[in-house]
Amino acid sequence: MSQTPLWRIALVVPEAHAPAFAEAVGDHADAVSTFELEEGGNWLVEATLYGAPDEARLQSRVAVLAKALGIEEPRLAVENLPPIDWVSHSYQGFPPIRAGRFFVHGSHHEGIVPAGSIPLLVDAATAFGTGEHGSTNGCLQALDRLSRHLKLPRGGRRGALDMGCGSGILALAVAKRWRVPVTAVDIDPEAVRVTLINAALNGQKHMIRAQGGDGYHTPIVGRHKPYTLITANILARPLSRMAPQLRRHLKKGGYAVLAGLLNRQERHVIQAHRNQGLRLVARIPVGEWTTLVVKR
Repeated sequence: MSQTPLWRIALVVPEAHAPAFAEAVGDHADAVSTFELEEGGNWLVEATLYGAPDEARLQSRVAVLAKALGIEEPRLAVENLPPIDWVSHSYQGFPPIRAGRFFVHGSHHEGIVPAGSIPLLVDAATAFGTGEHGSTNGCLQALDRLSRHLKLPRGGRRGALDMGCGSGILALAVAKRWRVPVTAVDIDPEAVRVTLINAALNGQKHMIRAQGGDGYHTPIVGRHKPYTLITANILARPLSRMAPQLRRHLKKGGYAVLAGLLNRQERHVIQAHRNQGLRLVARIPVGEWTTLVVKR
């Protein structure tokens, strides 16, 4: 079966303007990141997306932003990435990761699982989420903290919701820690496929129900609401836009873990949820990414 080709967008900009260009490029991509190239100097803004981008529109957006900031227009690189067996390719660069009590490791790990930890077997794959990324790591830390006082009802079909499940790592964490059914949803069919594979590998096939769909409009989401716990590791703008729907699906007294936002974007996301009567109870920064925990 053919796969949608993966494309890369990259440009180098001054450090002070990296966040602005990351947001501009991120509007045209599925994932975006920034990296320091030289201390106090230039940063690399890099994004990936499935399917060819609209280069003319992207170039225009970059040009307008550069002019508004009063800087020279950065050179934009757009390229089609060759197919790679990412599972095999990433094994060497994917050591086990600790995030609170969660121990994330690949199937290649031959060492022992630390006593008292909750193991999550997740191989690097075509869907986002191995625990290495700051937003995923922050979510796992947030879930670990919540588990110390939050109890989820084990009876019935209701449980937790993982919105934008990616690899299913957060759904696995919730299912293993609380032993409750988890509804996992993603707009990408590949993410749903990978989530179901990881659920089976972790012995949680009976606990995780994954389905592709359009966010909260996905039929399976409405069938099992309200939820005491919702995780949403997506992006800042979708998080803000979906805040009213999150509130309607979150049980009173319930918690939501929000991630996929850069540190500079947290105020906007927090305000969007405050407007829905949700209260910020924790923030967990990991590098340039922030994870928020809100309560209804």
